[in-house]
Amino acid sequence: MSYTFWILLTGCLVGLTCGITGALLVLRKMAMIADAISHTVLLGIVGAFFVTQSLSGIPMLIGAGIVGILTAVFVEMLHSSGVQSDAAIGIVFTSLFALGVVLISFIGDQVHLDVQHALMGEIAFVPWNTLTINGVSYGPTAVWMLGAVLAVNLILITLFYKEIKMSTFDPQFATLIGVPVMIIHYLLMTMVSLSTVASFDSVGAILVVAMLIVPGATAYLLTDRFFVLLILSGVIGILSAALGYGFAIQWNVSIAGSMAVATGVFFIAAFLFGPKQGVIIKKIRGTTGKKTVQSST
Repeated sequence: MSYTFWILLTGCLVGLTCGITGALLVLRKMAMIADAISHTVLLGIVGAFFVTQSLSGIPMLIGAGIVGILTAVFVEMLHSSGVQSDAAIGIVFTSLFALGVVLISFIGDQVHLDVQHALMGEIAFVPWNTLTINGVSYGPTAVWMLGAVLAVNLILITLFYKEIKMSTFDPQFATLIGVPVMIIHYLLMTMVSLSTVASFDSVGAILVVAMLIVPGATAYLLTDRFFVLLILSGVIGILSAALGYGFAIQWNVSIAGSMAVATGVFFIAAFLFGPKQGVIIKKIRGTTGKKTVQSST
């Protein structure tokens, strides 16, 4: 298959996987923890390399999952001890990410991983890193990893849909009726961690953060229904990847950066022209309403 197809497919899978998961973070008012986890998983990737001497998919996913959960646990511990939530996220985020950066220096030239690569990524290289079994190539490794994580996330959301919905909108009531709110919380953190590391090597932390936060925030401006919001967030993630790739080809700029910018374009459009929350639409309705009142008097 063509070079363009694999890049577009990878970007769309990132948008869909991160978009659906990130929508849950936006609803729970935990968007900034996505930023934290998308950076702290670097420590999990480096730790997995020290243990296995390999950057293959499964060890990376396990290492990132562990560090993602630890990030959530440490933030919760600090918050429970009286530290403000945003400060707790900042402390854990910077500390674990900095530790990961320091540990990278011990790897040296053994692997193609550095801080710039971790932050920016390079989706253009995705078609060349293929999954090969018995000499047969089955397509880019990133596509298989993202597809597997997307399947896991969808299965978990389907199995625990009611519990996730209850604990998101009314955690106190959910606790009273026996929903394991903290388990659901850490399950979500695990999903975010897996989504992040599956996307991390291909597109870098910047696009991961954009896809985790912006599509969900955009969908939030367009609908009040939980299920529709999840679907919309994934669709916006896919459209952002496609539009961003078009920007990158047209102006010969960073593909991942263009995809991140495209998420912002969709958010601005929803913010200004959304049917319910759009600023301009509200002003138009307000003006129309005033004219109607005046003419009726």
